Amino acid sequence: MNFLKRLVIDASYSIDGSKSYQKQKRFFYNLLEEDSYKYKKYFDITMIMLIFASIAILIGEVKHDLDESLIYFNSYIISLIFLIEYLLRLWVNSSVSKIIINRYEYDSFIGRDFNLYKALRNVAATKFSYIFSLRAIIDLLAVLPFFHELRLLRIFILFRVFKLFRYTKSFQTLASVLATKKFEFLTLAMFSSIVIFVSSVLIYVMEANNPDSPINTLYEAIYWSVVTISTVGYGDITPITDEGRFVAMLVITAGIAVLAFTTSLFVSAFTEKLDEIREMKTIEDISNIKKFYLICGYEDVAREVAMLLRNQHKDIIVLDEEYSRVENAKKDGFTALHYNPGSIESYHKLNMDISTQVAAILCLRNDDVENVYTALTVRSINKEIFILSLLMNETNRKKLIYAGINEVIYPQELVGMITKELVGQPVAFEAIHELRNEQSSINIDEIIITERILVNCSSIGELDNKRYRVVILGIYKKESGHFYFNPLDDIFLEEGDYLLVIGNRVFIQEFETNLHSKSKI
Repeated sequence: MNFLKRLVIDASYSIDGSKSYQKQKRFFYNLLEEDSYKYKKYFDITMIMLIFASIAILIGEVKHDLDESLIYFNSYIISLIFLIEYLLRLWVNSSVSKIIINRYEYDSFIGRDFNLYKALRNVAATKFSYIFSLRAIIDLLAVLPFFHELRLLRIFILFRVFKLFRYTKSFQTLASVLATKKFEFLTLAMFSSIVIFVSSVLIYVMEANNPDSPINTLYEAIYWSVVTISTVGYGDITPITDEGRFVAMLVITAGIAVLAFTTSLFVSAFTEKLDEIREMKTIEDISNIKKFYLICGYEDVAREVAMLLRNQHKDIIVLDEEYSRVENAKKDGFTALHYNPGSIESYHKLNMDISTQVAAILCLRNDDVENVYTALTVRSINKEIFILSLLMNETNRKKLIYAGINEVIYPQELVGMITKELVGQPVAFEAIHELRNEQSSINIDEIIITERILVNCSSIGELDNKRYRVVILGIYKKESGHFYFNPLDDIFLEEGDYLLVIGNRVFIQEFETNLHSKSKI
């Protein structure tokens, strides 16, 4: 017996430590259970096609003599595939080696001999808990047509339709939504059952002794009650006595109540889960985006940055823990989620690959502490992703850098440089006065120099701004960190530079559109 125990323990540790075994098991688990696995959708589509093919063969077989190869394919090949799937699900559902190891280590910890019987009992209990689950029972019933010699078992082909719940996410969503109203649906079922039972007995008592009545058996009475309470009313069976008709009126009234109650349950269930369903759909859409910018926080600066990125045809995702700001982002046409950017759970829920999908993370809250928390959270997940952060207080610059932020933007630096350059310039007072005038249609805006603009223009003189009646107030050179007021035409442009322009908003938009679209002759 000791030899057998040692053999089981050694085998369990060997299996648990085998990389190839665990790799294969993880592959099949992902293929069967993990919705985010890239190959699962192909597996699901294949299984759905097999289910419909199986049902089509069953229907065609009713009145036609089908080719034997089709019968063989339906009874053996498809059933065998479903059997293999059933056994694989049983295998990946739990780890036998883990259960035995846990029992062995538990017994060792409390200082007693390893109880092989209890370990095997735990294994059996775990496996049987899966076998007797609703999904596993449906899977097993779908395999029964394999024994096609027993013609009755071929009817179980229809149970393959229920397997569609496994492979279609919309069915799973529907089931999860309705599951939130289990108590209400149970109450409705009990009420309907009582009404059907009472009305069946009443109509049978009232009608069965009348030779002209179509209701002669209790089964016919139950059939009539179900048809009537569902408000279908086929009319094939109707009461002919006054007493029976009175019962029919009561049942019809109860049927209207049942129908109204059922409708209200469905509506309330979907209303309560609507936001969650939309969130799930949004997360699913995000997982399909190849590259996007993740903006954490949606305030004034974040809004302007998001608008700028959108003009450059970039995909943007916004995270914010404040519901009102999330709604503002959605109104502006951005994909936004009510998630806390400083919580690691938010990124796990998003189910995205930061290293491959996220171009950069922009921490744009008007709060340095929030930006630091967000940066620390992101860095705990990925060490390489580029992070840019807004700085509101110069004293917090080092904290942001220590948090792992690659680039810090301090708005007052640019404002200070502009102000310094404007001192003594005769156009400065007039321009600023015009901008501050509420009745003015003149606006000041920033235009970032992109790679596309550099293809069209290499210097200030080539921008052609006068054609659009736009004044270039200055240029901020990213490389040197210097702002040049009223720049000369021969100043070369570099990627990442900022143009500060003044003009009518419409003209500025046309000017920026021209910079991105025109090409050299």
